[in-house]
Amino acid sequence: MAKPSIELIEALRVTARRLRDGAHYSWGHHGACNCGNLLQVITPLTEGEILRHAHTGIGEWTELSEEYCATSNAPVGIVISKLEDAGLTPVDIHHIEYLTDRGVLSYLPGGFRWLKRNVREDVILYFEAFANLLEEKLIASVEVEMDELIADEAPVGYC
Repeated sequence: MAKPSIELIEALRVTARRLRDGAHYSWGHHGACNCGNLLQVITPLTEGEILRHAHTGIGEWTELSEEYCATSNAPVGIVISKLEDAGLTPVDIHHIEYLTDRGVLSYLPGGFRWLKRNVREDVILYFEAFANLLEEKLIASVEVEMDELIADEAPVGYC
């Protein structure tokens, strides 16, 4: 599962918002598919630049992420490394492309259901649910010492 971070959560939400606002979407296009749209938010790369990088490898994002080697420095590796730097694993990349992570699907409004990988509205729902899941995990991981909170909030002169 992806490493929860404020940056990844925000990138997922911005991607959903861009898609809702009409950003180019085409599931069969490396630069405008589910991962391609997320990459446009995570990186300064354009749709065309992402497409050019992706075409240096063979296959869809799932295959590209599985074949990625961090030491090769192949152009597609640069793009995959950006997704990994954001906190995603190759399994997450596969799930984003096919909208199949059961944990994310459980966070959909109205509960678990299967989504269609190439339907813009389903992609938006998936990104939003993924952001909500990661946000909950991030909040749960924050440890707060109650003694520190009490000491910080105690009024002056209070014993």
